[in-house]
Amino acid sequence: MLEDVPRFDDLPLLEGLDVRHAWNVFGAGDALGTVNLLTAERVVVAAQQVRTGEVISLDLPLNLPDPPLFGRQPYRHEIFRLNRNEMDDRLDNFHPQASTQWDALSHVRCREHGYYGGGRSQDPVEGPIGLGIDDYAEHGIVGRGVLCDIAAYFEAAPVQGERYSAFSGYRVTVEDLQGALQATGVTLQRGDILCLRTGWVGAYLQLSEGERKTLAQDPTFSGLLASEDMARFLWDAGIAALCADNPAVEAVPGDPSIGSLHRRLLPSLGMALGEMFDYERLAAASKSDGRYTFMFVAAPLKIPGGLGSPGNAVAIR
Repeated sequence: MLEDVPRFDDLPLLEGLDVRHAWNVFGAGDALGTVNLLTAERVVVAAQQVRTGEVISLDLPLNLPDPPLFGRQPYRHEIFRLNRNEMDDRLDNFHPQASTQWDALSHVRCREHGYYGGGRSQDPVEGPIGLGIDDYAEHGIVGRGVLCDIAAYFEAAPVQGERYSAFSGYRVTVEDLQGALQATGVTLQRGDILCLRTGWVGAYLQLSEGERKTLAQDPTFSGLLASEDMARFLWDAGIAALCADNPAVEAVPGDPSIGSLHRRLLPSLGMALGEMFDYERLAAASKSDGRYTFMFVAAPLKIPGGLGSPGNAVAIR
């Protein structure tokens, strides 16, 4: 089945949206989308990337960003006694997507067409629709990770003669992605997990408390261009998951005349998306030895019907 995945231009269009969809590619009732590409064979390929056994966490601390973005609220962490000798703790007001996170396929809908797969027009607030983050958790997200270091690429060759900034709102094009990958000598393979470093995490960690508050009120940051060409490139490359270090994968603010990359990828193509992954240590390690592929391992929380989960990911080199 996975050998017969159609090209992007052969996928049908959603009427009225002019967005191509892959709702029948992986079978009726599918709840994994492109995570289906993470087969046992791809896990074996991923394991072959391990050379030194170095393990690098790809998650931010759960309390970052602070303040949270997009109207989310900080969680409350309470430590208390169970009895004389045992301690326990709990989280209240916890947003699973407030820090490094995965989007479930139930996170975004295609307007009147509903959610990934079609036939799911009911919103999750009305009850489970069968596309929860627990489906990813049950399968696991393990494969060959590929670091695409856009920030380093632009540092070496400034974009349009200007200094690149993770906060400028620059829209990364397909040509930019291809240039950054070529600079590291990596060719994408079907089932790869593409890890996009825009430099957002490193830049965010340098901000003052006041600058972080300003950013939370009016987020602006660089990311992928939300065009059909971008969706075509990612789909035809066979990406199993796309994980960026910025808060939305695509650039914010977006351009309504171009559309939403989230809508093109998540509910339409069923592409697994992750956001706010921390690639700073990984980028330094990759630069030091010239190896930009690794074993990517993530175990999202098994929240029944959940719309997202902390990333819970590591790179093993």
